Amino acid sequence: MRIALLAFSLLFFIEYGYSQEYSIIDSKAIKLHQEGDDLVKKRMYDEAIEKYKASINREASFLESYIKWGRILLTKGNPDEALKVVERGETRSSKANQKVKSEFGWLKLNIYLAKGMYVESINKFRELDPLLSNEFKRALEYIEMHEQISFLTEQLGKEIVLQKEKLPEPINGYKLQYFPVLTADSKKLLFTKRDGTENYQKEDIFVSYLRDDEVNWTKPEGISEIINTPYNEGTCTISADGNILIYTSCDAPDSFGSCDLYIAYKVNGQWRRSENMGKSVNSRSWDSQPSLSADGRILFFSSDRRGGYGGNDIWYTLRMPDGSWSEAKNLGSKINTPKDEVSPFIYFNNEILFFASNGHRGFGGMDLFFSRVENGEFMEPENLGYPINDQRDQFSLFITAQRDYAYYTESTFNEGKVENSYLFRFKFPEEIEIGEKLVVTQGKVLNSKTGQPIDARLSLVSLSNDSTLYQFRSDGKSGDFMMIYPDKSISGLYVEKEGYLPKIYNVERDSLKDKDNLEISLTPIASGEAFIFENIFFDFDKDELQPESLSSLVRLYDFLMVNKNVKILISGHTDNVGSNTYNQNLSQRRAESVKHYLLSKGIKEDRMLSVGMGDKEPIRPNDNPENRALNRRITITIL
Repeated sequence: MRIALLAFSLLFFIEYGYSQEYSIIDSKAIKLHQEGDDLVKKRMYDEAIEKYKASINREASFLESYIKWGRILLTKGNPDEALKVVERGETRSSKANQKVKSEFGWLKLNIYLAKGMYVESINKFRELDPLLSNEFKRALEYIEMHEQISFLTEQLGKEIVLQKEKLPEPINGYKLQYFPVLTADSKKLLFTKRDGTENYQKEDIFVSYLRDDEVNWTKPEGISEIINTPYNEGTCTISADGNILIYTSCDAPDSFGSCDLYIAYKVNGQWRRSENMGKSVNSRSWDSQPSLSADGRILFFSSDRRGGYGGNDIWYTLRMPDGSWSEAKNLGSKINTPKDEVSPFIYFNNEILFFASNGHRGFGGMDLFFSRVENGEFMEPENLGYPINDQRDQFSLFITAQRDYAYYTESTFNEGKVENSYLFRFKFPEEIEIGEKLVVTQGKVLNSKTGQPIDARLSLVSLSNDSTLYQFRSDGKSGDFMMIYPDKSISGLYVEKEGYLPKIYNVERDSLKDKDNLEISLTPIASGEAFIFENIFFDFDKDELQPESLSSLVRLYDFLMVNKNVKILISGHTDNVGSNTYNQNLSQRRAESVKHYLLSKGIKEDRMLSVGMGDKEPIRPNDNPENRALNRRITITIL
């Protein structure tokens, strides 16, 4: 909680424009007060309070002791008690000078902020402002407060109606539970569980499953004895399909620093032993709070390592084609500040990053922010607003793929220290735009000859600019895959594995969205085997390749570069509209257009033949426009 951080400067309130004087003349009371001041400098707050109490007991109108006592209580995280002390002192301040009245007002203003009494804070600032000296108004404390009040005035006019609910039993059965994450189907909930706040009480990852009634959850259990060890494990992220787990483990024998990130894979329903993610990701410092993108290509996390902008920053690393992870990089100054940025969460569409920060302007404590990705760059963060954010710490936000609920952690405090942490959720507000509806495609990738599962790469590509938008992998043991992606124009799906012919789909035409049983068969490279070369486009009655053909052409070129001994036959096909002679000539020209592209990229001519088949080998009856479109195609055959 940031009450202590906000209020600490109050203990040393700079009395601009005023000389040191007191509202009383009793020397013994003043001496007790000054002894309290000396104890404050040593941060012996409880002892200082006793001195201020003693000075007030001797002289009940000692206004400065009420102020100092209230400041300490606020610093310790007791705003309710601080307010009682201030109001008690104010009853005796009717004849106080401007200096004392301004100090009472400034302290009360900070108490209102700490209690989340934002309307009262705005009114108190407006009332207090004329009493403050011009010199104090040039101080950083005043400037920041002025900005804070301006922010609150603007934000309170945008308040969202929100109903927060604590997750029911058997969830929330422990002293501390935090950092909830769910799989893409929202039926599996993982969180970090801790039995208490003492150092000897360790963290573990626990899991619960949504029951068939889709309301209640099963009793949480440890995720796996292989994952949970005698060391601390927690703050995890899981891939959309639930088969890749990245989590934090602290003080393990193979760690590089205090806390490191580890990765584990589920195979045939069982978690395999995890591995440290290595020195390219981890450091000698604290590395924690991971968030894996839905396609598993980008990992965001928080770290206090050197090279950042402040205390904790958000960093990221990329998964390389060989499965390794790139050198971690700082996300930059738009996101990171001189203060703390933690608990990143990249939404399933890879287009919005949520995180918690006390460095961007907020309501107090750690606030939740989001930053949109535009043209590959993160935009200026936006505060999620009130009442999602309030005076307390908000962090560990997770929004479901269905965008129906947002899950988060809410904590209770005692004297500024966490007493309990519970899992909550609320219906995600429609007012916050987070992109297109998400769709899911699930299935298996299998060997067409043996039926065995294949570890393949599945790439969703925009054909308009040949950009890979999302990338997924099938499980090598089961063949299972799950792709989750926005419901927008994503035209190409390329399924590839070295040693196999690629499989190419057109997502819209082949109706792949929201399929849950798509079986993809990959054929081992062998003479005589062929595949349809999808997403090759020609204008009507033309043989020039359209720009949208580039994605497939590039992948055919890559296939030939990887398989350098392969020779191919490029066959053109047409529908039956037009004469046989005309169709034969048109299909030949189209096949040669593909060959000429590959020649221009450096593929040797003796590795390629081209032939026009005209309308001789239809794959559908030429009885409607859709079938005729399927018959107009290019096929690739291994020679």
